Amino acid sequence: MHNDLQKRDRAVNWHPYTQMKTADDAIPIVKGKGVYLYDNKGKKYIDAVSSWWVTLHGHAHPYIARRISEQLNTLEQVIFAGFTHEPAIQLSENLLSLLPKNQQKVFYSDNGSTAVEVALKMCIQYTYNIGKSKTKVLAFKNAYHGDTFGAMSVSGRSAWTKPFGDMLFEVVFIDIPVKENLENLKEQIDHLGDEIACFIYEPLVQGAAGMLMHDAENLSELMKFCRNKEILMIQDEVFTGFGRTGKLFAADHLSEKPDIMCFSKGLTGGTMPMGITTCSEEIYNAFLSDDKYKTLFHGHSFTANPLACTAALASMEILLQEKTQLDIQRIMEQHSGFAEILKQHPMMENVRQTGTILAWELKTTQQTSYFNETGKMFYDEFLQRGIIIRPLGNVMYLVPPYCITSEELDFVYQNIIEVLDHFKNEKIN
Repeated sequence: MHNDLQKRDRAVNWHPYTQMKTADDAIPIVKGKGVYLYDNKGKKYIDAVSSWWVTLHGHAHPYIARRISEQLNTLEQVIFAGFTHEPAIQLSENLLSLLPKNQQKVFYSDNGSTAVEVALKMCIQYTYNIGKSKTKVLAFKNAYHGDTFGAMSVSGRSAWTKPFGDMLFEVVFIDIPVKENLENLKEQIDHLGDEIACFIYEPLVQGAAGMLMHDAENLSELMKFCRNKEILMIQDEVFTGFGRTGKLFAADHLSEKPDIMCFSKGLTGGTMPMGITTCSEEIYNAFLSDDKYKTLFHGHSFTANPLACTAALASMEILLQEKTQLDIQRIMEQHSGFAEILKQHPMMENVRQTGTILAWELKTTQQTSYFNETGKMFYDEFLQRGIIIRPLGNVMYLVPPYCITSEELDFVYQNIIEVLDHFKNEKIN
């Protein structure tokens, strides 16, 4: 049956972010173990992008698998309206103990996009519940917060969102903060301050925009200004959470704290889908009322699924182990050393790093963009070499699982240089 997987897949499946008419057949993966994925022909690939940035500890982690299996034989699902269970309570307790102290309540959903939807609804309804009319939302240019309508609205306008442009709500987009533009950003916000309900942002790294990075110091100053203007802040840690920035959360780099935080991706170690939105006591209290119409009317069938909660608990245990924390530091140091090598290569520009995230751009005559076709050549070449590196146009990056060894990372680095040298003398459009 393994031999005809591609044909069967093509007959029935519609893949994400894929132009199905021109796309190559999907590679059938039949097994995962640690940093490796294995296809139906027995070839193995180093998963250097953590399967869309979700796999923290490697594939088919035996401890996470065992914990889920035990839970599966105890309680697999229960409605979370009017009921609760130990894994959800424990996960909320454990997560809140690691977050900024103002994060006091946990709302469960099922992916990063819906975690953002929940956060936006919390902020808009918060102002409604307390009798204020503040409906504008502030966000960064080039933002990406998901593909549902609210998440699209607060994401940068692009070819991705163009078909829905007239249906997205109004958002005030600003540049990411740098020392030179901070005062100008403050003026823009000050001009609209009384109308802005919330500011949503990806802290330190704008992932889907091409791994664009900004400094914690400047973001903290912008957040402080928003705090003084009574603008609620939503920190989207769907990508940056759980160690990706070198600390447990991007919040740990910042001197100012958000009102709301969003999580998904690495939350369960990449094992099961789950989203979480945490908030301050102040926001939660604005929904407490004898008036039932002040309820947060939002929910999902699989809210706080016991299996996903258990996976997250197990993943968090592994994340907090000394070995994992040392592995994160080791990856950061190796990335830093390799970044210096990349900077010397004539095909490279704008090499950058935050924590375990290393990114660089291929010099081309085309504009840096998700639709720059240069990356496809490199993607195919890396696949031939048994490495999964999925470019964002001509932006390439590494976001490896924390279990990757120094030798495996060196193998990836070596192949990157070999591939760059291979294409160096060819004309890159």
